[in-house]
Amino acid sequence: MTFRPLHDRILVRRIEAEEKTAGGIIIPDTAKEKPQEGEVIAVGPGARDESGKLTPLDVKAGDRILFGKWSGTEIKLNGEDLLIMKESDVMGVIEQISAVKKAA
Repeated sequence: MTFRPLHDRILVRRIEAEEKTAGGIIIPDTAKEKPQEGEVIAVGPGARDESGKLTPLDVKAGDRILFGKWSGTEIKLNGEDLLIMKESDVMGVIEQISAVKKAA
């Protein structure tokens, strides 16, 4: 089964947080908070403005994003827990910095 979001909605897979702290302490499942980071799986075509013109979304499939703790609607699709949210619920896109930096 495939899923295609409508309008300005996006489909997101949560990225699970680390199970250990930097100091090596293991965090039990009962103490973990829901991750606020995810990977965009699918995006809708965009929203329409007042004149009816289609405005494309800023995020695209494959982007790594940050979103609010209570953002989106949880769904189960093909046995996988996913989120559907509006693009306005996204706080930002995490961009990978190039591993090779030029010396200044």
